[in-house]
Amino acid sequence: MQQINFHYENDFSLENESQFTEWIKEVITSEDKKLSEINYIFCDDEYLHKINLEFLNHDTYTDIITFDNCVGNNIQSDIFISTERVADNALEFNVSFMEELKRVMAHGILHLCGYKDKTDQEAQLMRAKENEKINMFHVEQ
Repeated sequence: MQQINFHYENDFSLENESQFTEWIKEVITSEDKKLSEINYIFCDDEYLHKINLEFLNHDTYTDIITFDNCVGNNIQSDIFISTERVADNALEFNVSFMEELKRVMAHGILHLCGYKDKTDQEAQLMRAKENEKINMFHVEQ
């Protein structure tokens, strides 16, 4: 089953889910992986903080938590994104909310494709890959 699902635990919703679905599929294919199922769950800071505490034992706020359920080259995951964090980070980095959201969404997929961001070198490659994937997003005219 190949699918991407969007769930909303706050008042946020993507206006163009189908465009995001096609883009994510393209991102996965570009890394020679196959889509099984991805659930994007959009939520607020408190919701994600609880998940961070409960499952990762981290008492911090974060913009994304990616649960890797991949089997071989098949991408399968639940990806939780705090739209509050994304909005704050967009302001901090002086980019639009949508650009930061795409960066975070791509970031989760890149982790599932094996990219890390613990060292400076890994983080540099991750940032370059995020930019490459953001540029793959096409807006239909």
